[in-house]
Amino acid sequence: MRDESAAAVPARSAAGGSPAPRDGASGARIAGDPPRAAGAGSASLRHAATPRHGRRHAYAALDLGTNNCRLLIAEPASHGFRVIDAFSRIVRLGEGLGNSDRLSEAAVERTVEALRICRAKMQSRGVVRAKIIATEACRLATNGAEFVERVRNEVGLDLEIVDRQTEAYLAVTGCAALADPRAESVVIFDIGGGSTEIAWLDGAATNPSADPTLRIRAWDSLPVGVVTLAERHGGAEVTRRMFEGMVEEVADLLARFAIRAAAAATAPHFHLLGTSGTVTTLAAMHLRLVRYERRRVDGLWMSDAEVTDAIEDLLDTRLEQRADNPCIGRDRADLVLAGCAILEAIRRAFPSERLRIADRGLREGLLMNMMREDGVWRRGGYR
Repeated sequence: MRDESAAAVPARSAAGGSPAPRDGASGARIAGDPPRAAGAGSASLRHAATPRHGRRHAYAALDLGTNNCRLLIAEPASHGFRVIDAFSRIVRLGEGLGNSDRLSEAAVERTVEALRICRAKMQSRGVVRAKIIATEACRLATNGAEFVERVRNEVGLDLEIVDRQTEAYLAVTGCAALADPRAESVVIFDIGGGSTEIAWLDGAATNPSADPTLRIRAWDSLPVGVVTLAERHGGAEVTRRMFEGMVEEVADLLARFAIRAAAAATAPHFHLLGTSGTVTTLAAMHLRLVRYERRRVDGLWMSDAEVTDAIEDLLDTRLEQRADNPCIGRDRADLVLAGCAILEAIRRAFPSERLRIADRGLREGLLMNMMREDGVWRRGGYR
């Protein structure tokens, strides 16, 4: 498992730690935020506590996904923000949702327990503003609204179910700073537990402080993620034939976006930029890490051949071997090959010699938006 230690984060890079590979998404109250204001409002932390430990201006971002519950707490720094606390737990909120239209009681219980821990951390750190979102699982579940109400009553947190466009724009906000500044075209993707967000950034980043979502030429949210794909095809023992079946299913869902963004791969210095547990796992395997090290993974460049080799190595493993790998773990051993199939479909649609790995995403995007709105970096300082 990963450590999520405090780290100074450049304002324009929105970096942050993450203790477990990021595959997940899910939700609460439907939010129709316009793209420019993705994650703009602050979700309520009801009965907010008085700041402790002498800290001020602590912000919290919580991303409740189909697979993971992930919290990041940070405070502004002179040139960005500093992570002061974090939490990540695999809750599998969307478990079985592919075969049903409801969140199961067991999944809800696991998630509520994790959210209680998150609330306690926010109170302890004296969080003054928070954004708490959920994505695909609650977007799809018929009892999503009931779940939101239960969390409000039992935990004291107000979840917001964000729409797919907001989720895609937040992923871009969270990791676009890792794009090659020379690249005149970049395809950014976030492989989640229940959905996969993908966006085409067109044109070079001429101003590093500019909102990266202004460069989005096309985007899509595919209704497939590692949990849903693994549940349909099986994730324990994956044959190459099963793997190709998963790739083909994702390719069909990706086809419309691939047509709209067909010109992306022809631009100078084009590359892919991926954020998810899938890509960070492949990076860790490529580096032969004995335990996950975020600082070595976040921002890593992998060649097309290196990505292929890492996927091939995973295809040759059995479930127990994956479970014993400290960079994968038992909770994700049955999901990682489904993620590789999603990645492979994207690679085939947008051939690229380079893939940049991002261990950052929605939470960092939420923090960036809240701090920008509060003007914490005005005139080179923070308030």
